Amino acid sequence: MNVNPRQIRPGRRGVLSMELLLTLPIFATLLLGLFEFSLLFFARGDVVEASRVGARQASIQGATYEDVEDAVRLSLGPRMASRATVFAELGQYSGDEVIVGVRVPMSSAAPNLLWPIGFNLQGRHLYCQTRMAKE
Repeated sequence: MNVNPRQIRPGRRGVLSMELLLTLPIFATLLLGLFEFSLLFFARGDVVEASRVGARQASIQGATYEDVEDAVRLSLGPRMASRATVFAELGQYSGDEVIVGVRVPMSSAAPNLLWPIGFNLQGRHLYCQTRMAKE
């Protein structure tokens, strides 16, 4: 007994392409979001490390703001260093607290892929602040 597959389900033609058409944008948005979040997650680690490097530099006796800023920018690398803002409070005496903050725009760390669905990175920043005692 030979049965033609079209005779069993005559009204199911094109269902798979319609399901793909409905799920593909959701899947693509999910992948783009995962990619962008991963880039921001790793960039946050870079900003935290740059803040720590700057605070270590600031804790050395005789360090200047320019020394701290150079250490932070060198730690960040060229992609984020050009748009980074460095804040530093240098103590005068041994035992004083030094504070170094680093702020980087998220748009310099990730490509802003989700703006069509309303999640825009413009105007948002990655920020980290580190406090240490001056040597």
